[in-house]
Amino acid sequence: MSEEHPTMREDEQVELLSRVDLFESLSKEEIRVLVRQNSDVRLGEGETFYAPWQQGGKLFILKKGRMRLYRTEGGREFTLEVVDAGTVFGEMAFTPYRLRESYARVMEPSIIFVMERAAVERLIEEKPQVGIRLISLLSERLHYYETRMEDITLKEVPARLASLILFLIESEGVQIPGEIRIPTRYSHEHLGTMIGANREAVTRAFGRLQDEGTLQLRRRLIYVDDVEASRERPGASWRKEEQRAPSRRLCSAFPGRLAAP
Repeated sequence: MSEEHPTMREDEQVELLSRVDLFESLSKEEIRVLVRQNSDVRLGEGETFYAPWQQGGKLFILKKGRMRLYRTEGGREFTLEVVDAGTVFGEMAFTPYRLRESYARVMEPSIIFVMERAAVERLIEEKPQVGIRLISLLSERLHYYETRMEDITLKEVPARLASLILFLIESEGVQIPGEIRIPTRYSHEHLGTMIGANREAVTRAFGRLQDEGTLQLRRRLIYVDDVEASRERPGASWRKEEQRAPSRRLCSAFPGRLAAP
């Protein structure tokens, strides 16, 4: 059952959506029309937003909260992406390429802005720049997913974990004196779904990285004091312009988790 959320004022919704790069060619009045013509979905922690049998031609923007996009294969879960406020997702439904067996599950109470396929197509006809941005998003997301799969098939678990930690630093890291903290408490099992490994393998990889001085674990939080050492680890090469989640790049101005400590 969904949790209650305070209703967002229309001006607040317009301001939030105006910061999403997908809508950068729209005026605030045009965004206001979108807000009035489309709807929100409010969900509580642990709820499933969509499953394979529920997917349709819709576009989603996460206004508030956090969600995990994942797929299942052979009875195991593989996390495709963890998305924060400002993320555009669901755009794969507008292409012949579909993420089969994919799910979206709420990690914390969330508000999702939903645009029906007809509304998206009408907007693209009226504002071709939106279509161009959507194509860019599709290209980046496909490349990102392909890179994730290459990591899983070609790298050993410690290198996969190091690459993931570098990505998490870029997407949500908080700079504190002398080190960077990843503020989310990820379980080893959850991290395993993000790199295609079981919990035991992740635990061993963490131990190895800690022994090498690459990172520290304190109260279930990950701390890194030498990002360059992590980046230079064999097999953990990582360039943010190639592997950064597309949603982060298109929504960099949206208020999310990149906050001061």
